[in-house]
Amino acid sequence: MGFLGYQKGEIREYNDKRCCGLWFIIIGVVIIVSAIFGGEQKIHPIIFTVGFIVGFYLSVINKKVVTKLSYGKSSKFQNNMAIFSIAILFPLMFVLAGSFFPMQNWRMIWLMTFLAVGIHFIPFYFVHGISMIGIAILCSANAVIGIFLPIIPFIVLAFIDGLIKIGFGIYLLFFSKPTKSR
Repeated sequence: MGFLGYQKGEIREYNDKRCCGLWFIIIGVVIIVSAIFGGEQKIHPIIFTVGFIVGFYLSVINKKVVTKLSYGKSSKFQNNMAIFSIAILFPLMFVLAGSFFPMQNWRMIWLMTFLAVGIHFIPFYFVHGISMIGIAILCSANAVIGIFLPIIPFIVLAFIDGLIKIGFGIYLLFFSKPTKSR
């Protein structure tokens, strides 16, 4: 058995795409609303935190919703990869955004957080399929553009990030079918 329970030749079934889609729609809306009311902090911390917690509960933890949206169980490897992907997010955020906290440079804190989130989507490829690479590229590119082009208002970048997530969410929730791959 390999890394995180990977078994050579294992066929992965991407059964939780709709749950992921619901999460993306919710968090995309939360990012946009939080940015509208963000003020100096760019993203309103209370709106974001409450939206994040409620959205995570609805799309990932709530058994009724998950059972209704899921097409079946994930493999042990996929479950481990999901945990790994979430676990690397926090060190990535710390490494990328941490140095901007002493200066309270909220623009860079959030752009680096957006970049960390984009990067953490890459291992989710093994959980939800190829669309995770697409969202990883688009979210990361949006963050990098904002980092290198400070003339672009943060709210524009936050709206783009939110809309990317909502767009992928709509696709995954309503149009994507369960698929299999090696």
